[in-house]
Amino acid sequence: MRLATFNILHGRSLEDDRVDVGRYAAAIASLDADVVALQEVDRSQERSARADLTAVAAEALDAGEHRFVAALSGTPGATWMAATGQEQPDEAAYGIALLSRFPVRSWEVVRLPSVPCTVPVVFPGQRRPKLVRDEPRVAVVAAVEDPSTGRCLTVASTHLSFVPGWNSWQLRRLARTLRRSPAPVVLMGDLNLEPEAVRRSTGMRPLVRADTFPVHAPERQLDHVLVGDDGARPLRVHDARARRLPLSDHLALTVDLD
Repeated sequence: MRLATFNILHGRSLEDDRVDVGRYAAAIASLDADVVALQEVDRSQERSARADLTAVAAEALDAGEHRFVAALSGTPGATWMAATGQEQPDEAAYGIALLSRFPVRSWEVVRLPSVPCTVPVVFPGQRRPKLVRDEPRVAVVAAVEDPSTGRCLTVASTHLSFVPGWNSWQLRRLARTLRRSPAPVVLMGDLNLEPEAVRRSTGMRPLVRADTFPVHAPERQLDHVLVGDDGARPLRVHDARARRLPLSDHLALTVDLD
């Protein structure tokens, strides 16, 4: 089984500052993964040709099971509101997705606590803090069945806040929720935290160590694939790596399990 996580930057390439849906589909297909977590996913947004990027990825991977979960309804950076889960299928939205080639027994959506006000944040390359309003954050959890063994794997995809401290709190809340799920549990996504902070917040085992951001000269690991094993039958990694694809400001991560 191959797992993958990728912050797709709504399919945009930094080389030409465009979203080419065909290029995006080819990039996702090149991962050749069985279970894929995507972040910064558009649906019906003008900037990404009003495509359903989850459906495009599902077709590229031949993934029969897939869910898009909106974090916000409307247009990122313009007019939006927190998503409720009641959005219409053709409504403009932005969020995360989880896709699987294997059968999924159940799905769950976990809405995480949002930063309640604008906060000062110092961004790389800036000397002074900037007041920002963070987006709502959400996770999607699937019970994925391996047909060859009948074994079930709990897999979660999320994209956490960039606000220091708040992202750690969101991660601790999510980790507590996942502990109620059958083990083994795999958590994938852009956590906006580096490995030591992730370890302190979750106690989960990393399946891959590789810098993933920024794409042209990676120096920080913000994207992670973590596991909470059941102890008796720990997941074993055959291969794990970071992959540069022709879009996004992040590298993708893939993990091959024995």
